[in-house]
Amino acid sequence: MEKNYYEILGVSRNATQEEIKSAYRKLAKQYHPDLHPGDQAVADKFKEVNEANAVLSDEEKRKQYDYELDHPGMGGMGGGNPFSGAGFSGFGDLGDIFSSMFGGGFGGTSSARQAPARGANIEQTIRLSFLDAIKGCTKEISYFRNEPCKSCNGTGAKGGTAFQKCSKCGGTGRIKYQQDTIFGRTIQVGVCPDCGGTGKKILEKCPDCKGKGSVRNQTRFTVNIPAGVDSDSSLRKRGYGQAAPNGGEPGDLYLYFQIEPHKLLKRQDKDLYVTVPISYKTAVLGGKIQVPGIDDTQELTIPAGTSSGTRFCIRGKGVRTVNGTGNLYVDVQIDIPEKLTREQMKKLNDFEDSIPLKSCDNMQRYANNLSALYGRTIDKQ
Repeated sequence: MEKNYYEILGVSRNATQEEIKSAYRKLAKQYHPDLHPGDQAVADKFKEVNEANAVLSDEEKRKQYDYELDHPGMGGMGGGNPFSGAGFSGFGDLGDIFSSMFGGGFGGTSSARQAPARGANIEQTIRLSFLDAIKGCTKEISYFRNEPCKSCNGTGAKGGTAFQKCSKCGGTGRIKYQQDTIFGRTIQVGVCPDCGGTGKKILEKCPDCKGKGSVRNQTRFTVNIPAGVDSDSSLRKRGYGQAAPNGGEPGDLYLYFQIEPHKLLKRQDKDLYVTVPISYKTAVLGGKIQVPGIDDTQELTIPAGTSSGTRFCIRGKGVRTVNGTGNLYVDVQIDIPEKLTREQMKKLNDFEDSIPLKSCDNMQRYANNLSALYGRTIDKQ
């Protein structure tokens, strides 16, 4: 195999679908081309990650891929990775593999018509403000895509019916290739080159799509962004991707979110964090302060004797998600004045001298430890 999709996604062979999905979303966000404009290496990596996910997220494709990993060369038909490329749709079943290699006799269905390929997915990044992501909002989405032609229902034939059975493959969509080698005669089955595996040939092309089965249009719609989405969240709109060739199922649209930072608040999952400066007086004597919240400020009571770096919790004032509502955590930082007048400094010194060491628990404990270490009495500093 040319590529190891498990290594590309960074998961083990026995990874669950949830682990594969989580790894894909993380890498898709990291290598999304919108975040790295003009970087071809990142674009190639993004394509590789999507290719790996397309195989491993599909149970049937994953089984076939695992078989090829354990039996290298059995499914490659002369080398190469049969799973590579954006158009990969997988083998029909293991019977097809043996039938194509040894000319039948294994109950395969090599003559079965190839199912229409599915359309490619489209990925869009939506920029959201910090509060829009938390509270939810509506956004208008606009992008260009290949839509199924309404005139021919995506078939490419005029009126959707102007085609006939392919004479080369007899309508099966596949043809057999016979080859004589030193090991004997082998028969391989491949897609019919005349009809592209559809089993049909267009007699008269659709005048609106010129036989392509799709037309390029701008798609606009309004999407409701649910409350609580985060930068690792995504939304899927089924059928809003690229049209599929030969009337197959359209791909999907995946919406990812790029969230702007807040001036004061920080978010971790469903909890919010903020650092609030408080005066020396408030820290010593206690008081009430205003804390930023989602909809309005929250009042928080600071108890007397609060140290710098103390964390308070306001329960139920975090982000509301489907898994519950988080909390708002407040870290207080004592704001120490940098510039004092001589009179203020004298008053501060007098105030400091008037406080006995024993009334300052931390300083008393520190002084006792120093005295014990060095064998002499050390006053407060």
